[in-house]
Amino acid sequence: MKHLHIRIFLVVVSAALLASTPAWGVNRELVELQTQVQQVQDQMTAMKQSLDERMGVIKNLMDQNTDSINKVTAAISNMQATLQKQQSDTSNHVDQLSGQMQSLNDSLDELKARLGKVTKTLEDLQTAQQNMQAQQTQQQQQQQQQQQAMNVPPPDVLYNNAIHDYTGGNTDVARQEFSDYIKNYPNTDLAGNAYFYLAELDYRAGNYPQAIRGYDQVLQTFPDGNKAASAELKKGFAQIESGQKDAGIGTLRHVLQRYPRSNEALQAKDRLRKLGVATTASRRGGE
Repeated sequence: MKHLHIRIFLVVVSAALLASTPAWGVNRELVELQTQVQQVQDQMTAMKQSLDERMGVIKNLMDQNTDSINKVTAAISNMQATLQKQQSDTSNHVDQLSGQMQSLNDSLDELKARLGKVTKTLEDLQTAQQNMQAQQTQQQQQQQQQQQAMNVPPPDVLYNNAIHDYTGGNTDVARQEFSDYIKNYPNTDLAGNAYFYLAELDYRAGNYPQAIRGYDQVLQTFPDGNKAASAELKKGFAQIESGQKDAGIGTLRHVLQRYPRSNEALQAKDRLRKLGVATTASRRGGE
């Protein structure tokens, strides 16, 4: 546009100059001026046409851009709507899951409470069962004791039966009878004798440690009984047989000191002589 104004200005100036020139050159210059004006008009027409074409292209491009923008805007709107819907669905799903979790937790707590009650009930039942079993066991023991008491013979009969089986070689029966006597009649005078004969059975069987314990039971529980001297004598024998020679010799010497005129003293003295030792200890500690 700026170039067009310049050209028009030049044409006007040229016309003014022509008006001041001589007449002989007017026609020629007028023709040139008209030619230039025609050229300017042609240029303006071409420029207008070119401008119209460019404006059409620009308008077309703008229309296309507008359509694209509208499409993009619509797509974005659709995406936003979709996202909002998904967020809403997700939020609802999360709320639903939270509700289900809460329900599950409540159910779990209820199950725990029920399990605790069931466990407590089972423990109570087990305790009651154990108490019942203990009572039944106690009752059975009492019944057995009562039955045994009813079946146990009088002390003299039971002791005589035991002595009869002992002398007859029925060792197992005699052991049971002596044990029954001690169990049922522990405070009688013959209880010491029963302990002594049980120790004798162990001595005969070669169970010397158990025999020594049996003889000690007689000496400790019935020190003045009629089997005390025999129990100490046989204790010395059992100690020697079990390898406790020094202890056995000391026991036999004690028999001599305590029961000097008894048959047990004679047996003790005889055993000491067979061992080749003195019947009394020397003052210097020798045999």
